[in-house]
Amino acid sequence: MNLILWRHAEAEDLPDALSLSRHADLQRPLTRRGRKQAEASAKWLRAHLPADTRIVCSPAVRARETAAALTGDAQILDALAPGADVSAVLAAVEWPERTEHVVVVGHQPWIGRVASLLLAGTEMDWSVRKGGVWWLTGRTRESEAQTVLRAVINPEFL
Repeated sequence: MNLILWRHAEAEDLPDALSLSRHADLQRPLTRRGRKQAEASAKWLRAHLPADTRIVCSPAVRARETAAALTGDAQILDALAPGADVSAVLAAVEWPERTEHVVVVGHQPWIGRVASLLLAGTEMDWSVRKGGVWWLTGRTRESEAQTVLRAVINPEFL
């Protein structure tokens, strides 16, 4: 399975008065810069993903808008919302059981924690840039499950 972690692109800030509102946070749209980031990353992904890739995303507007740069068919999963638990994220995308490619559009800190768990064996707060893509592949070598880092792409380099 190829697991492609894609952090949502830059989004509008919340006014201080709404900073504690979960509903308001879920409604934040991408900025103009964020739309450019999403388009750049989506262009790179289109050039590298097979046609049958599954796209899943958080219910947050910023994640849905980021995914929309790649496809209008992203599946929205509540398990990918801001603040999600790493084990819930992996269960929602069926890692490593599924055999297809899956792009997961979501949030920090859980994207960095998923990457660290799969690559280093423990949850750590790894930083993933806004609009950044981390491409991981699951494989088995000599009866041992392994995760391989295939690519890390940040939109400012595209």
